[in-house]
Amino acid sequence: MLCEKCGKNVATTHIKTSINGVVESHHLCADCARLSHAVQNQFGLSDLLGTFFGEGVKTVPYADKRKRCPGCGSCFDDIVASGRVGCGQCYETFLEQLLPSLQRMHGKAVHAGKRPRAEEAAPTRESELEALKEQLRAAVNAEQFEEAAALRDRIHAMEEEGKDHE
Repeated sequence: MLCEKCGKNVATTHIKTSINGVVESHHLCADCARLSHAVQNQFGLSDLLGTFFGEGVKTVPYADKRKRCPGCGSCFDDIVASGRVGCGQCYETFLEQLLPSLQRMHGKAVHAGKRPRAEEAAPTRESELEALKEQLRAAVNAEQFEEAAALRDRIHAMEEEGKDHE
């Protein structure tokens, strides 16, 4: 197959895009692919990540768009434009806007990987609560309503205990 741009060389780069259900295929030789403005602009990592973060912009009220991270000074528009979060504090500052994108990218927004051994030895109250809530969901799905009621009461007691300590 020949390059569709120059028509001289063998096409070695094959690009398929799907935008709103419209699929386009392009076949370019190495030289034309390297020079192609479309390839350089369409497939940048920051563009890809920017589209993930970009959906949150639609729902961000105007007042929140002016909010800046106290750690690095980034605003949410900066994160969307670059596709990168400025620092660790950005996750806390822009949690509400980032959460839908993080859930879409990772399937969930809660850390499910490995933790340091010292942290594994002493589970936190939050991790215990999360485990109880998961057990509650499983009990309800299995229609074990007595167990579910006991778990619900235990969760409620732990949440009330947490409010007293705050």
